[in-house]
Amino acid sequence: MKRTERLDDEVTAQLQAFRGQQSGVWTAMPGIIRKHTPGAMTCEVEPTIQARLTDLNGNASWVSMPLLVDCPVCFPSGGGFSLTFPLAVGDECLVVFASRCIDAWWQSGGVQPQAELRMHDLSDGFVIPGPRSQPRVISGVSTANVELRSDDGSAKIKITPAHEIVFTTSYNVTMSAAQVNITGDVSITGDVSITGDVATSGGLSNNGKSVGSTHKHGGVVVGGSQTSTPV
Repeated sequence: MKRTERLDDEVTAQLQAFRGQQSGVWTAMPGIIRKHTPGAMTCEVEPTIQARLTDLNGNASWVSMPLLVDCPVCFPSGGGFSLTFPLAVGDECLVVFASRCIDAWWQSGGVQPQAELRMHDLSDGFVIPGPRSQPRVISGVSTANVELRSDDGSAKIKITPAHEIVFTTSYNVTMSAAQVNITGDVSITGDVSITGDVATSGGLSNNGKSVGSTHKHGGVVVGGSQTSTPV
């Protein structure tokens, strides 16, 4: 028996009772993803906070908590659109526990009665990917721009306060669409390879000389002679 339980102190007794009730209320905690099931959009998560247990003799010890299973993953989404990530085993996350049982809602959606009358239970966790411990923080986080990036920063899409959008990668960028429409000037540094016809309604030049429909040739001789380069 704890010493505080033997004291003739009503306030202390009430405080101990309150703390005992509070210890069974789960709100949120960090975790590590141990399994991801994309088809069901759920994860198995290992809690990263150990629980402190005290035996009947008052001896305390720290123990690991059980895996949290079938936790729905919260990807940013709405209006028919979603931003998803390829979650990997070992990723850190935040698990938020619902105040009531989520089983019936998770199974059927919509508005449902509670399958069980439990509250703030470890069985009702939602996984939010993203939180990181200090050993796993991302280096080079921008303090000025919005970025969608790889952890190592080698590939990113950046939006600046000046409304510039910058794509950065050392690998290929592939677009697949029925038609790509660009309004504005286009500047390309590097080779261009085109499979298909090229149509233009404006001028076409090479090294400052017109090669379009209005270009002229010098040294023209009637007969089988070839013209010189465009002028």
